[in-house]
Parts: sequence; C-alpha cells; structure tokens
Amino acid sequence: MTTNGAFSPMQFSVLLVDSKPIEHQLLAGALRHQGFEVLSHNTEVSALSLGFGTSGAGVIIVSCARASGDSDMSALRSFHISHPLVPKIAMLESDDRETVVKAFRSGARGIFCLAEASFSLLCQCILQVQQGEISASTQQLNYLLDSVCQVPGVRVVDASGQHLLTYREEQVVALVADGLTNRDVASELGLSEHTVKKYLFRIFDKLGISNRVELVLYAVHHGLPQTALAATA
Repeated sequence: MTTNGAFSPMQFSVLLVDSKPIEHQLLAGALRHQGFEVLSHNTEVSALSLGFGTSGAGVIIVSCARASGDSDMSALRSFHISHPLVPKIAMLESDDRETVVKAFRSGARGIFCLAEASFSLLCQCILQVQQGEISASTQQLNYLLDSVCQVPGVRVVDASGQHLLTYREEQVVALVADGLTNRDVASELGLSEHTVKKYLFRIFDKLGISNRVELVLYAVHHGLPQTALAATA
C-alpha cells in the first residue's frame, strides 16, 4: 500500500501519545505537514481529557516503542477501556508475535511498525482505522489468527505468583475441563493417550488432587466458565 502525494486536510483529530519528546515532535510535525490536525500528549493516557473522542471522530496513536513496551501497552489498554469507540493505532518498534497480539488485545485497530514501514503507510493506517477498518500486515493478522486458534490454557499459580504447571500441562487442564476424553486430548495436542495419562498424573500430583472431577473444579475456580464442569458430568 503506497501513496504518491500529500494528503488532503483531515476532518478529524489525531491524538499522538509518545514518551519520547524529540521523536514526538518530529512525528507530530510530519503529520501536520500532511494535513492532519494533531493533538500532542506525552504523558500517561490516564491523564488525558475524558472529553476527547466522545464524538467518535478522532484517532489515537500510542507509541509502544520502549524496551519492553509494557507501560505504554497498559496505557493503550486503559484508554481503550475509557474510550472504546475511539480508533487506536499501536506504533511498535518491532512486530514480533507476542507484541502484535498484545497490542490487538489492548484495543488497537491498527498496527504500525517503525522499522518495517514508511511514513506514508502510517498516514494510510490512520485513514483506514478512522474509517472503521483494521490496518495491519498479512503477517500481523496471521499472528492474531494463530492466537485465536491456539489450544487454550489454564493459568495456575501459587501464592507467590509462580507457575505450578508447564504450558503443555495447562493446555491439558483446559481441554479436560472442556470435557474432552484422554483420546480427544491426545488428538488435539498430537500426543499419545499414554502421554496424556502421564501428564494428568503429574498435574494431579502438583495440584494435590486425585481425579478428573477435582481437576475440573480446580480449573473452574481459576477462571474457566461454569459450562466446563457440566461438560464432564
């Protein structure tokens, strides 16, 4: 997707949230040069005026380009909770799978990677999300689809927040709680029934339980829907 000329003046505002003052000013200036009305903000999203975006006419761009991006991603998520109708773009330094999926889950409708795309593509991205579309590369969308298709897992931690089960064991717990037999679990995960039984014995030992019913109850109390219990009745 490319553009050959300057953009005509926009009829909506772009709110730019970036923690880096110099990059913030450069990007804001470039967007204004293309005809966008830019509202700049370089502090936490929680401090923004609650009045912004109530008309649904704006777009917010949040730079999630710090070393970890966690605090910026949290800001994006907080803004999405308070302003769910405002289209949002996550501006990333790298579009690895985990970061892209986290951005989508935080409310982004557009993903723009600084290292992989041109400024003209950012302008196109702004226009797309303002029009209600999703703006992302094929690879980024595949990351999202893969995350939806992944086998679910049940996060089990102790009092100190340490994981009690491995990722594969969490998958087994989720599938058993959904009512799958050992054979079905084996088929879903590409394992043998014998291996699934071994996983279950290890899970029982780690959680201090002795049978599948207790395992389902344990899973229900750790966030699975109540229908998971009925499925094994």
